[in-house]
Amino acid sequence: MVSVLVLLVTGFAWRGVDSLRNSLATASGLGLGGGKDGAIDILMVGTDSRTDAHGNPLTQKELDSLRAGEEVASNTDTIILIRVPNDGSSATAISIPRDAYVNVPGIGMSKINGAFGATKETERLRLVNNGASDSDADRKSTEAGRTALIKSVSNLTGITVDHYAEIGLLGFVLLTDAVGGVNVCLNAAVDEPMSGANFPAGEQTLDGSDALSFVRQRHDLPRGDLDRIVRQQVFMASLVSKVLSAKTLSDPGKLGSLTNAVERSVVIDDDWDIIEFAKQLQNLAGGKVQFETIPVLDINGMTDYGESIVKVDPKDVKKYIASLVGEDAPTEETTTSAPTVNASKFTVDVANASDTAGLASGVSEALSALGYKEGKVGNNTGASVSESTVFSKSADDDAALAVADALGGLTVKADSSLSSNTVRVVLAAGYSGPQSADSVSPSDSDSSTTSNSASTTETSPTPAPPGPPIDAASSGPRCVN
Repeated sequence: MVSVLVLLVTGFAWRGVDSLRNSLATASGLGLGGGKDGAIDILMVGTDSRTDAHGNPLTQKELDSLRAGEEVASNTDTIILIRVPNDGSSATAISIPRDAYVNVPGIGMSKINGAFGATKETERLRLVNNGASDSDADRKSTEAGRTALIKSVSNLTGITVDHYAEIGLLGFVLLTDAVGGVNVCLNAAVDEPMSGANFPAGEQTLDGSDALSFVRQRHDLPRGDLDRIVRQQVFMASLVSKVLSAKTLSDPGKLGSLTNAVERSVVIDDDWDIIEFAKQLQNLAGGKVQFETIPVLDINGMTDYGESIVKVDPKDVKKYIASLVGEDAPTEETTTSAPTVNASKFTVDVANASDTAGLASGVSEALSALGYKEGKVGNNTGASVSESTVFSKSADDDAALAVADALGGLTVKADSSLSSNTVRVVLAAGYSGPQSADSVSPSDSDSSTTSNSASTTETSPTPAPPGPPIDAASSGPRCVN
């Protein structure tokens, strides 16, 4: 499921193979950029799909090779943003933890790996209820899910995504087997049945099925998903090194297997000229392929309703990525993902569903200080909520998103009963934004943890995972947890 490897594999396996232009699965209507900033920014995602890229079911033998069970999901558990300068001289692959808690368009605060699946299912149900056929609903809802994930990544990183690539579980197995397996090294032996990871300590060569277990394991690892990301990165580095080796590039059989793997398992956006892109990469060396991870605030964050998350701060993520890609750090004005609205045009009702006396009044006063009209204030008499939530006529309403951001990054949900100029805030137990017991005041909001209300402790952001940079130079695999 390690999608970043497609960047290098396709660049060489497809070189001069024009026939693949018409056989690749493509996605349209994704609202992508155009590489006008001097680099090509690619979002590569690995999905839990049990079909091939064209929607065809897998054989039982192929399903068995995945070791992923029977449960079908639409999660994107590998999310990597790749920046390639227009001259193709280098590539930087930046991993985003699957549990990073971010603002998803139309949904609100959510784990980023659920942006695709949750949006797809919501849109599919809407389309079916409006009379769409199952095939049309599936196609259009899949497009909506991909678009939501792209926007979520752009909002978090400050990068405009130019191209999109998606690979399913089968693709990872096929690509690994196509090059004859890949070398890895473990600090200690592992035996973790949920992923099927059962390996001795030391250096070893993994086939496709074992490799999938190696990069999917996150239970029984010291740092959970962050250690899994390190595994993915060292594996990708080793795989890229092998793909770039003369033994692979001069072997027609291996190139044919790589081509077949890509054709069966990769989806790309329909505006991407992959053959031209391959030409840009023809002089890329393994040592020029770097692997990084966004900074996190807390790998053990928790939402108001007890869900385990990885807490991130979009401002720190943007600054970190800007430093990686050689750009100036974004200014304070450009780092916020909240929309700008004329607050005086919107009325905000605030309801207290917690046991904290006076909380609704305090939050209402804080919002009034920001220019919003004071609406109804008091105890919650409506439906109960499991977490503090902002309601508006549409979940994409700019005023609701701005209010949610001002209160520390609350979830935004739609309530069709509200007028277009009214926003309703319901404060649940565990609310940690402005006017809570452990919050800063609204006037100090520049130093608050906006978009990260899910954890009430403040920690210093640090790049994760720590350790020396990982690249695809052929000096042998690094030993990892």
